[in-house]
Amino acid sequence: MTMSDDDILAPRRSRSGSGSHATFAAKQARGPIIDQEGHEIRPETLEQGFREFRFEFGQGNPFGNLTREQRIARLEAIAKLLDVAFILPGTNIRYGIDGLIGLIPVVGDIITTAISLWLVREARALGAPWYITARMLGNVAVDGVVGLVPFAGDAFDVMFRANMRNVRLLRRWLEKQPRI
Repeated sequence: MTMSDDDILAPRRSRSGSGSHATFAAKQARGPIIDQEGHEIRPETLEQGFREFRFEFGQGNPFGNLTREQRIARLEAIAKLLDVAFILPGTNIRYGIDGLIGLIPVVGDIITTAISLWLVREARALGAPWYITARMLGNVAVDGVVGLVPFAGDAFDVMFRANMRNVRLLRRWLEKQPRI
C-alpha cells in the first residue's frame, strides 16, 4: 500500500482511535534549559539568541584558535595518515593513503601532492624559514613527479614518505628555536 502525498503532509490518525499519548507543548516542559557545558540558559536569553542567529560563510578561520603545538600535532597526524597509517599484512612495510590514492592515475597523484603542499603551507605559517620550506617543496616535487609513473611511482611513494620527511624537517627546526 502506498501513501499519497496528502498522507505524508497530514498524517492519518492512529488506527486504535486514540491519538499519541506523548503530547509535547511548551506549557508542559519542566526544568531549566541546560547548554552543552551544563550551564542554565534563561528563556529570555534563548529567545534573543534565536533572533540574532545567522550563518556567515567565509568569515573567520575554523583552525585559527589552535596553539602552535596543536598545529604541529595536526601536521604530524596528517603526515602519518598519508605515509604510514597501515601495515602491509605479513610484512613490516608501512604505507598510507598517499600510496592508495596514488593508484588512481594522474588524479590521485594530484590530490596527494595538493595535500602535501598544504602541509608545506602550514609549516610556512608556523614560521619555517625559506630554506626549510624549499627542502620540503623539493620532497613534495620528487614525490609528485616520480609518483606519476604507474605502479613503480606508487611503490616509491610508499618508501620515500615525503610527508614524514617534511614533518621531521619542521620538527628539527622547531626544536632549535628558543621557547617563547
